[in-house]
Amino acid sequence: MSILGDVRGYLTETWQAWNRFWFTPTDPATLCLIRLLAGSLLFYTHLVWSLDLQAFLGPEGWLPVDYLRALHVRPDSATPQWSVWSLFFWIKQPWLLWVVHGAAVLVFFCLMLGLFTRTSAVLGFFLAVSYAHRVTPGAFFGLDKVNCMLALYLMLGPCGARYSLDSLRRWRRGDTSPVPPSTSANLALRLMQLQLCIIYLFSGLAKLMGENWQAGTAVWWAVANFEYQSLDMTWLAGWPVLVALATHATVFWELFYCCLVWNRLTRPLVLGMAFAIHGGIALSMGMITFGLAMIYANLAFLQPATVRRWVDPLAARVARMFAGPQDGDPS
Repeated sequence: MSILGDVRGYLTETWQAWNRFWFTPTDPATLCLIRLLAGSLLFYTHLVWSLDLQAFLGPEGWLPVDYLRALHVRPDSATPQWSVWSLFFWIKQPWLLWVVHGAAVLVFFCLMLGLFTRTSAVLGFFLAVSYAHRVTPGAFFGLDKVNCMLALYLMLGPCGARYSLDSLRRWRRGDTSPVPPSTSANLALRLMQLQLCIIYLFSGLAKLMGENWQAGTAVWWAVANFEYQSLDMTWLAGWPVLVALATHATVFWELFYCCLVWNRLTRPLVLGMAFAIHGGIALSMGMITFGLAMIYANLAFLQPATVRRWVDPLAARVARMFAGPQDGDPS
């Protein structure tokens, strides 16, 4: 009877811990900060398609729509795979393509500013996926995947509750009530955190199979690649021990990110390593947008109190500059 009681108690505690992890209401400040930063990235990275819109997204562009449809047909039938879809598959006229693209950029701009956020977040996700599927496989990179990941989780929670035009409009209407904790905000952040853990774990496992990673030279080959080089790091050739240390430290960090990031003592070190690695990629290899996207995703592990301590004073100052002095907290 004692054993059954212990098992029942263990299962009860496990179930309670599971519910606390996923469904404890939390201040949406962290999610709102990610919306502000990721929204700006979504806006910029989709705006640049405008430089040659017909070539990238037109029906007869570098990757014609007919070719993509044939590419995604099931091997055992003539039916397209509906898991791969894009709004741009059905756009034939150039003028309509520009209209849809302009509307999409406007949606991302609204998401960045936090205007009609619940609607712009949902539309932003479906539009981000549409762009990603349209340019696959010719121009589909890690940045597009992270963009879609961030857009997916932003639409799950109240990402416009703070640091947004929506909150400013609410404040100007005289609604100065505090932003309530949100279960959906916690759920969105938890999903983002877990997907990051999975991304880094499988990235580390893949690196274990690479000869250059095993030999400790992978970092050198990355920074010495002139195709991606934006900062001359070839001086590392004279520091082979440093190169090997950076290589093996990267593999160790990716493999154990999913374990160490949850501990309060090791989390600052793990996140600091994330900022250093992705910041280094952004600066030395020219992948600025990808580096920023991964840094923004890692912000999901910041506590809302930390975010509010850093961002609230600036948000209040900006809001008062545009709205004039009023009572209440505009952030």
